[in-house]
Amino acid sequence: MTSTQYDETIFSPLMIHGISVPISKSDVSPIIWESIVSGQYEAKEVRSVRTLLRPGDRVLELGSGLGIITTVMAQTPDVQIWSFDANPHVINLARKTAEVNGVQNTKFEHGLLTASEATDHTFYIRQDFWMSSLLESQGPYETTISITSSNIDEFISEKAVNVLVMDIEGAERELLSAACLNGVDRVFLELHDHLYGLSGVRNIFVAMDKLGFSYDPRGSVGPCVLFQRDDGQIRSYFSSE
Repeated sequence: MTSTQYDETIFSPLMIHGISVPISKSDVSPIIWESIVSGQYEAKEVRSVRTLLRPGDRVLELGSGLGIITTVMAQTPDVQIWSFDANPHVINLARKTAEVNGVQNTKFEHGLLTASEATDHTFYIRQDFWMSSLLESQGPYETTISITSSNIDEFISEKAVNVLVMDIEGAERELLSAACLNGVDRVFLELHDHLYGLSGVRNIFVAMDKLGFSYDPRGSVGPCVLFQRDDGQIRSYFSSE
């Protein structure tokens, strides 16, 4: 059996990117299951986050997914992670992944953080959980839930967060256009141009520029983009940082 094969008759977790993932076919859609067993699931993100963090970082993750990215980040010494997802089923899967991998420096919350005051939102849950979002127009959905948001800047201040990681299906454009992100020095996110077009991508880059962040090509892969506070320093050609 290879590292990405899985037999449900054997009660041992599937392995992907060096992480044990204790899920079965019935936990996810066929498309997501195939992505996992093929090793493609969040492959670009994993490569990037392995070098994203530094010892002692305090990380806010929006969009827990299966907890694979969370678990990879949790391997960095002395980090503390708070991970949120608006999908209650997904957050439970993420907790299981962290638990089976012995992660103890992460807190998972079923919740929604926005740049506005507390507001009730409709969250659309889809068969492919990575398509679940606040957008009804994104496509057919299985069910909806009502969820009350909390303010991201208040959370960042309360927990002294300095790294923001997010994959929130298009909501990043609105959030980054209104948030302050005081104290945050790195933001890693996935762009969703299929939801807001290139004009939306431009909106995000403009918003990040206003907040004092610069696009970091060394930590970015395609739509998975790293922004860092621009300290004005020239970087060594041979440095990976």
